[in-house]
Amino acid sequence: MPGKSEAVTRRTEARSGESGEGSTFVLSRGVVMLFAVACGAAVANVYFSQPLLVTMGHDLGMSPAVVGSVVTLTHVGYGLGLFFLVPLGDVADRRRLIVAQLLLLVMALAVVAAAHTAAILLVGMAATGLLAVVTQTLVAFAASLAPPAGRGRVVGLVTSGVVIGILLARTASGLMADLAAWRSVYLASASLTALLALVLYRVLPRHSDAPPTTLRYGQLLRSTITLFAREQLLRLRALFGLLVFAAFSTLWSSVALPLSEAPYFLPHSAIGALGLIGVAGALAATAAGRLNDRGLSRRTTGVALALLTASWLPLAFIRSSLWALVVGVILLDLAVQAVHVTNQTLIYALHPDAGSRLIGGYMVFYSIGSATGAIAATSFYTGAGWGAVCALGATFSCLGLVLWAFTRHGTPDPAAEVTSRSGT
Repeated sequence: MPGKSEAVTRRTEARSGESGEGSTFVLSRGVVMLFAVACGAAVANVYFSQPLLVTMGHDLGMSPAVVGSVVTLTHVGYGLGLFFLVPLGDVADRRRLIVAQLLLLVMALAVVAAAHTAAILLVGMAATGLLAVVTQTLVAFAASLAPPAGRGRVVGLVTSGVVIGILLARTASGLMADLAAWRSVYLASASLTALLALVLYRVLPRHSDAPPTTLRYGQLLRSTITLFAREQLLRLRALFGLLVFAAFSTLWSSVALPLSEAPYFLPHSAIGALGLIGVAGALAATAAGRLNDRGLSRRTTGVALALLTASWLPLAFIRSSLWALVVGVILLDLAVQAVHVTNQTLIYALHPDAGSRLIGGYMVFYSIGSATGAIAATSFYTGAGWGAVCALGATFSCLGLVLWAFTRHGTPDPAAEVTSRSGT
């Protein structure tokens, strides 16, 4: 397919030149780390509530069914934000958009912290999820500021912040709630978010060299769908994202169940501390980004999917050994984050001028996979136990590996093309 590959090369070169936001702004390591911290702080708001549900329910007199809708509405809000808010990064000044979303997020968090009725709490949580998608706007902005040859490294570092934010959110919220009640979690997050908004306003570039996009809002949303219809690589990587995050959610939405039963009877604080083990996935995010910059995205994807499939073997034995759980969690998180960073690096390279739409649309599939894994895992555990949950996770992982095996030679790799050109 030389003709198709050359077309992708030319298109990627043109788009990279058009997106030249990085030409007037030096993306230092310190700024990249600021992006990572902001991403982690924003996405953590989606997960803070999970260890706090019982306490929230008792405080506000909520029934179990209403308490369960707290998490659901937060994720629904996040999914809506991915489609309706993230694409705005392609038509608006990203610096202003990020700061505005962070300030609105501060308001939503304040509503949650001050809620004295279930209705106000649910509205605040839905708004929190909707505005937490600023994480993806930050990822797209960081990618646009990075030079093409180093984009994978930057995306990997920023994604490491997302990983740490997701995995430590439950641990941090549980500890803070024990010390100062559940409302303190959201007050602290609102304060941190306001501080980050101020710092980002001062640090991020004020203007973009990219030509303005003249799409209206409706056209912008339709173009996201058009990109999926037109780009085979985007569809493929979105499917990879769906499957790996279905496997990820299968573990993390259900692992507390066997650990809270015999023979362990672990308290919630100990179960929440498992997130500390999963932080190893942040290492994979950085390493995967560097491998992508070397043009090794296909190989990285295949190895990661094989590790993801293998991780379910030790996880199947967690009732007899906590060491099996540690090994399985490390393998699973390393694999998921490696695929995730590879996906984002590749799809951004397709059309840098549409980076927000590409990443936002891809993350919709992430949300679908996460929801599917969570719902299926709890149902499987209730009906057939932990072994069935591991079989489910292994099935999602195997499907990803099979998909990679059948498509690894059939899809152009724009990131590899850019890498090969930069080396010549």
